[in-house]
Amino acid sequence: MATVLMCRRFPRLSRVTAFSTTAKRKAEHGSSKSKKEKHDKPGAANTGTESGATIQLLKPQDYRVLYNPAAYAKGRAGSQQRVDRDSSQALSDTFTGPGTTQAPHTFPPAASQALPPIRNALPKPKSLLEQTILATLYKEEAEKEKWEVHNSKEDPRMFQKGRPEYRSLSCDSAEPAQTLPAEEGESILQSVAGCEGSPGILTDYFHKLSCLPAERRAALVSDPRFSALCHHAVTAIRLFSTPDLIQILKACVPLAVPASHPLLDACEAEFCRRAWDMGLEQLLLVADCWRCLERSVPSYLGILFSYANLHWKDLTLPQFVQLLYIIGEGRRSPADLAQKVESTILKHLDAFTLEELGAICLGLFKSLSGLSDHVMRRIADRVSLQMEDMSTYALVNVLKMLRYTRMDHVPLMRELGKVIPARIPTTNIQGIMHITLTYSSLHFFNEDVLAAVATSLPSKVSYCRSKDAAKFLWSFGCLDYEPPNAEEFYSSLIKQLHMKLHEFSKFPEHLLTALLGLAFVKRFPEELIDFALREEFIQKTRGSKYELKKDLFTLGKSVEIECPTYQGSRLPPQLCQEFTEVVLSFAEREIYVRPEIVEATSLLESMLGGPEYVKNHMILPHTRSSDLEVRLAKDGHPIPFNFKDPLAAKKLKDMGVSLTDDLISQLVKGRAHSQSPMEVGNEAGIARQERGDAAGTPCLGGALTAGAKSQAEPKAGCWQPQEVRLALQVSNRNHFCYGSKRLLGLHCLKRRQLRLLGYVVVEIPFWEWFPLLKRTRSEKLSYLHYKVFCPALLTRAG
Repeated sequence: MATVLMCRRFPRLSRVTAFSTTAKRKAEHGSSKSKKEKHDKPGAANTGTESGATIQLLKPQDYRVLYNPAAYAKGRAGSQQRVDRDSSQALSDTFTGPGTTQAPHTFPPAASQALPPIRNALPKPKSLLEQTILATLYKEEAEKEKWEVHNSKEDPRMFQKGRPEYRSLSCDSAEPAQTLPAEEGESILQSVAGCEGSPGILTDYFHKLSCLPAERRAALVSDPRFSALCHHAVTAIRLFSTPDLIQILKACVPLAVPASHPLLDACEAEFCRRAWDMGLEQLLLVADCWRCLERSVPSYLGILFSYANLHWKDLTLPQFVQLLYIIGEGRRSPADLAQKVESTILKHLDAFTLEELGAICLGLFKSLSGLSDHVMRRIADRVSLQMEDMSTYALVNVLKMLRYTRMDHVPLMRELGKVIPARIPTTNIQGIMHITLTYSSLHFFNEDVLAAVATSLPSKVSYCRSKDAAKFLWSFGCLDYEPPNAEEFYSSLIKQLHMKLHEFSKFPEHLLTALLGLAFVKRFPEELIDFALREEFIQKTRGSKYELKKDLFTLGKSVEIECPTYQGSRLPPQLCQEFTEVVLSFAEREIYVRPEIVEATSLLESMLGGPEYVKNHMILPHTRSSDLEVRLAKDGHPIPFNFKDPLAAKKLKDMGVSLTDDLISQLVKGRAHSQSPMEVGNEAGIARQERGDAAGTPCLGGALTAGAKSQAEPKAGCWQPQEVRLALQVSNRNHFCYGSKRLLGLHCLKRRQLRLLGYVVVEIPFWEWFPLLKRTRSEKLSYLHYKVFCPALLTRAG
């Protein structure tokens, strides 16, 4: 029996600066099977030629991160919702199944050990029988999990089973109750040649053939006699009555007539011609047939929507829900119907079944239709009270719309946290992804939900599309959560990213989203990063419909700071400069001018002696938020550094600023607004001399002096010896998880990178600073004085 050796190379995974391990293996060449695998997996072709694989685990200091990539965040609703919805499919969308891959394997959880090659993860079959048994087990396991996958023609239509009225509005694609014997089908096909094209006979033929057993129907489309029957129908298309023509179209669904078939071309043209003479029930039924046939019919849908607009008052509840289903499946949002849709939802809100509510939300989500906060809140109110009675599929559809409208409905999210963890193991992978993405998009942190997702995901990871894997990584990184099975969870998703590497040339935004999510939790897979920072991939991002420059910038600069041993591709300096200018331009317009930051900057300037002692800027432009930088000598003296011109630096030479009680009193009374920084400094110096204080001696209570003992003139931007740099973080609610003091991932990343660069991070959180904005100047100065001159800062920095 021949033995086939299979070799697989592991990606390098960086965990910053703790250790590195090397796993060596031999690469086998010459196997025709290996060559075929390389051909089938673009992006993996080059990796197999290396003789060894180095697994470096670079472990950064204590910190985490979180931030919104451009592909997922724009505007109020955020393109994370709009973009997702634009490209997202229903939970039922097809994706790569496990039948096309080997049984999934995961990395062992021990991060401190070299990861063994995958080939060692399974015992090697020693006989043909064992191989057969093993293959059978894998096949049975794959079949066992296939029940999870939503059927795109069935699951979105589950709401239609709740009312008998939907039978006249929808096409039943289920197997016929009574099948036609194959002999009778053969007799019909034999009689086609002599058929004179009578509409009634043709209609009857199509109906009977649609009742044949499934295996016989599958062969009909390629049968010349069936083609002749279709030709007769096309020739007589205008002779059919509308009910007969609808019957023929309905028969095409179980017959699986291709969407581009000439018969369907003729039917579409004829239905468009007759539409204004049909009833709304017939129009909706025909539209449902087109959906089942997966044929795009924009002209027909346009007529349907116009007809519905004119006859809106005549719509029954089932007709309204069916119309929204058709709107969603057509991915079109008629602007003139928006107001009428909202008023009808409110009118029937208590009468809708829970499945119908899910169908309404899915239709609006797929068609990019917005909802007012009032209507969305009313829907969420009802769902939160009846969630346990709602199917997971319908519930996920409501969550999509909740995410799109950015609705912070706390009762629904709390109830979801109670209901959904137990359902996670039996929910398909797209459903789990949408649940997880809802929590991260709305910044709700629920450890029970996230832990349930992390536990369930590794065994299902082979079902993940590239988009799914990216959004899982982004969501966990955004909420800065590492589950108990973190190593298994992340290694399985990173492996899936490698499996889907060929997809990222078409969807570059997914790779950047995934890598940013990993960076937030201190994981830097070097091979994937190298791929993302190559010139070829950067060119791909420029062709994307999303703005990905900022995401590339954040990833590239984060790797520079956190992965000092990284040897792969890097962003070109000119691109970094370009991205920096874009970010700083945005900050000038939108960030530096925020009231809470402007007030803190003004008070610090007054307290320290002038604008030379504080700088409102982005220390790390790639993190897209501002810092108030203050510099102190090791003995506690503030150091001037923010010089707009050389003269300012010269004037401040040998000047000290001492925050005495008298000076604080003057500042509180507002005298600082009528004095220049130099005058404030002079008054402080006089007060110190009158008390007999020695120059350069810090005052009790944290008051500091600067420029003592003919200190050399400081240079702007130059880091002085024994200097402590403070990075004051004036945060707002958007930097934290909803209703908590838990920082989001991007802002954790920023703080740890500041610390890596030697800064002391000083928090000015919104729950402390915002209430003070309404208080007296004295109280605000006292608060900032405590934050800047806290003795613990100097001790920690030392």
